Amino acid sequence: MSLPEILPGTADLLLIADHASASVPPGIDLGIPPALLNDHIAVDIGTDALTRRLARALSAPAIIATVSRLVVDLNRDPADLGAVPASSDGHMIPGNWTIPADEREMRIAAIHTPYHDAIARQIAHARPALIIAVHSFTPCLATRPDEQRPWPVGILYNQDDRAARRGLVALASRGLHVGDNQPYSGRDLNYTCDRHAEAAHIPYLGIEVRNDGLQTKEGVARWTHILADCIATVRRGL
Repeated sequence: MSLPEILPGTADLLLIADHASASVPPGIDLGIPPALLNDHIAVDIGTDALTRRLARALSAPAIIATVSRLVVDLNRDPADLGAVPASSDGHMIPGNWTIPADEREMRIAAIHTPYHDAIARQIAHARPALIIAVHSFTPCLATRPDEQRPWPVGILYNQDDRAARRGLVALASRGLHVGDNQPYSGRDLNYTCDRHAEAAHIPYLGIEVRNDGLQTKEGVARWTHILADCIATVRRGL
């Protein structure tokens, strides 16, 4: 069983990092070059460090994934075929092509279920006033090299936009070009927040930072400062 890492905290917030790890558990062979585990298809680059620094800055609890999304994507419904991806951004994942049903179920039971159970337990133990999902995105997809993504940061949401609207204003007030449900729409891919925030009527921020801003310690520190201030502003406004 691969359990998430849980960081304690006293603030009435909860940080979640679904794609913070590039780790592949022993016994699983994805059939890809090892270098791809450093690519955005395997991990949300910079989110492990960013989430940890935000947790310290905000005195907030955090739940951090410890397994690559190429093994099982924690931000997808486990019934979705894409939860165990056969390809990603033009790269084939041979070890997932013809995965037996029992192995797929094992990955869900050993990785996906404990992760979401941990989030549910934390919420039951100390219901947060605000949930923050931390993600990063690549400046452009390998399959769409001509489509540069101009937003250094985006806010994603589905139906509940209470926190998102405040977050968009807070970030834009800094002069940032903020993606409103960009580069992805929370109406299309929002499983973790749909399950634990929207279903429980808890306001949430789905934050996407362009990963070229998270490549250095200085970049992570800068975004920690920006986002900690944004999160605190949103929390005060709720």
